[in-house]
Amino acid sequence: MAKVLVALSGGVDSAVAALLLKREGHDVHAAYMRTWMNEEGGKFFGECPWEDDVLNARAVADKLDIPFKTVDLIKDYREHIVQYLVEGYRNGLTPNPDVLCNREMKFGVFARKAFADGFDCVATGHYARRRDNADGTSDILCGVDPNKDQTYFLALLRQEQLKRALYPVGHLLKPELRKLAEEAGLPNAKRKDSQGICFIGKIRINDFLEQYIPQKPGKIVNTAGKVLGEHKGLFHYTIGQRRGINVPSNADNEYYVVVAKRFESNELVVAFDHPETAGTLYTTESWVNNLSWINRPLTEKCEVLVRVRYRDASTPVTFTPDGNGGAHIAYKHMQRGIAPGQIIAFYDGETLLGGGVFQ
Repeated sequence: MAKVLVALSGGVDSAVAALLLKREGHDVHAAYMRTWMNEEGGKFFGECPWEDDVLNARAVADKLDIPFKTVDLIKDYREHIVQYLVEGYRNGLTPNPDVLCNREMKFGVFARKAFADGFDCVATGHYARRRDNADGTSDILCGVDPNKDQTYFLALLRQEQLKRALYPVGHLLKPELRKLAEEAGLPNAKRKDSQGICFIGKIRINDFLEQYIPQKPGKIVNTAGKVLGEHKGLFHYTIGQRRGINVPSNADNEYYVVVAKRFESNELVVAFDHPETAGTLYTTESWVNNLSWINRPLTEKCEVLVRVRYRDASTPVTFTPDGNGGAHIAYKHMQRGIAPGQIIAFYDGETLLGGGVFQ
């Protein structure tokens, strides 16, 4: 049996992960990762529910009779995640802090602290499964619940991180997990799932970014260059966005969507949402870089499945490596609204191969 540190978030998924590991006979400990503050340097960051999360996590640990502690990772989170988010938007990208948080924080800083303290593994409540292979390597498999599978968020993990990671709830459907929690009398069995990024809290991401990125208004133009209005600053918008542009629809009640951001001229480009008129909003190809592989790298041209967003179904593509850590992606089916900075995840059936970043 292993000595395992479970990252208790306060939610029911990680609580059941701890429950199952204890039932298996492991020496289970729990820790809550505090990753941000409500207020810092006079700046308001919104209501982050971390205090309520800690109370729920501690209550679960008490119910399971396992040791519990709070781990302060605020400084690391600021350096690895908040800076990545702000700099990404500052440079016109659409970053995904949740994916980076798993690699750099949960299975990075947090895991290294755990191993230094004598733990064999770290465990989370991710809906994913680990498969150990005969050759000594490990793979990440999709969670059994198709509505909850979270492997997309693990796409940038490395083999050495996976080898000491446990995903105890990946074989469960969400209703089954809830039932286990209720039967075990876990205090958060009926707690709603959390949404969004904790440090942003209940304020909008644009309100958060305004505290770091100066406003720089500019023109809103269509693909022909006609001025339609004024934007508040390009970081407020992302590719494919329809709401909040403040450009009226036409007589046929067609709405404009964002199709490009021109930083050299500080212009926001919009178009009606049709493949014929929206230019690069719809595409059959992409370029990706910063490729990261979990086990088996793709080194030659091949057919593979990808997900371009967490909630999107997997779609077939032709993958062609460029020899410099990037690749060309040719989609079998046209894709909409792919933004630079977003994450692409690669799959072979239910096996997560790795991920990359859209250019």
